[in-house]
Amino acid sequence: MTPTVEHVVFIPGVLLIGVFIGYMMGARAVREEVERKQKARKR
Repeated sequence: MTPTVEHVVFIPGVLLIGVFIGYMMGARAVREEVERKQKARKR
């Protein structure tokens, strides 16, 4: 049984969307953490 064209397109598409969303959320979390540490250092 070979995978259908839908599988070949859909599964990598979902994986790429998940990686992109994870990257955006992780980058935002890192920026917030750096900003928080800079504010704490100024005090």
